[in-house]
Amino acid sequence: MLTSYFDNYARDYDYYKGGAWCYEDGCLYRGLISLHEATGEARWLEHLTRLVDGQIGSDGALAGYRIDEFNIDNVLPGRALIYLHRVTGDRRYLDAARPLGLQLQHHPRTKAGPYWHKLRYPHQIWLDGLYMALPFKLELANALSATDMASDAVDQFATALDLTFDKASGLYRHGYDEARLQAWADERTGLSPAHWARSIGWLAMAFVDIIDNLPHGQDRDDLAIRLAALNAQLRTCATTDHRWLQVIDHPEIAGNYPESSATAMFAYSLQKAERLGLGTDAELGRKALHALVEHELYGDADGRVHLNNICCVAGLGPFQGIYRDGSVAYYLTEDLRADDIKGVAPLMMAYAEERRHQAAAKPAHASVPGMERIGSDR
Repeated sequence: MLTSYFDNYARDYDYYKGGAWCYEDGCLYRGLISLHEATGEARWLEHLTRLVDGQIGSDGALAGYRIDEFNIDNVLPGRALIYLHRVTGDRRYLDAARPLGLQLQHHPRTKAGPYWHKLRYPHQIWLDGLYMALPFKLELANALSATDMASDAVDQFATALDLTFDKASGLYRHGYDEARLQAWADERTGLSPAHWARSIGWLAMAFVDIIDNLPHGQDRDDLAIRLAALNAQLRTCATTDHRWLQVIDHPEIAGNYPESSATAMFAYSLQKAERLGLGTDAELGRKALHALVEHELYGDADGRVHLNNICCVAGLGPFQGIYRDGSVAYYLTEDLRADDIKGVAPLMMAYAEERRHQAAAKPAHASVPGMERIGSDR
């Protein structure tokens, strides 16, 4: 059962970077939040509280966090602090989130307005970073009733969409270099050369989570139009078995493969978009979720379930002695890691959306079709 897989995963989870505050742990927190919201089951909130509390010191400081690193990734787990403050009323969670808000007040920006991806990636916007920072900024703004903060988040997102959009494909490129200094950046557009599926997955999740935090009005409507256009392109890129390839728009390339984290991200975002009244592609999202169960979940000899074919990490520019040039060939060289949280967490989120749909359509005691058992021979 997926529920058992997720419960065991969270129970046995080791902090991704030894306990230091990081986006990978924040991904898990998003999964647990989604499951708690969808089911109301205490176990998900208990896992979330235990893990988050383990990263908050007695003085309220976040473990290993340094504001002067200006690492946009480190903002994502702050959403768990906002959520825990909302459901528990405990002020210490909101206080722990304030340094992340302070980081965003001073985080370096491109001349166009959006944040640099990181201090060590100057002048660059990555799709990953839009998900890492901007939904948190909106949620913090809503918690503090800070309308200027919320408006800035929306403006940054809209500008970043303009800068990373590739008109020829109707998709978005992983990175944009305003300074045109990076070898991966096109001299004319500043864009990286290929369409990495997970980067677009981060973007799709940013879309639905940002829109979810906006009131009805022009900003929401404008983003809904852009999201509908993206989802139309996702439909054309889906494989016949309802998944998405590592390099999403190049099925003819040898070695290209269905990648599980991106598939799970789209399974989540497509379902949530329809739940928010923003489209009619939830069925494709549910098919993608079931495709992951059918093709990528398997049980080992000890009966533990694993999720396969997750790209461990991919980026742009120099890293650990190599230069990541953003090409199709580069993305196909990155290692795969079973059960990496960047795949498991969006699978949790996609499953939570399925549960919401099921609860709305059937009696609360009914099970989700096709999700009860996972064979041990896959």
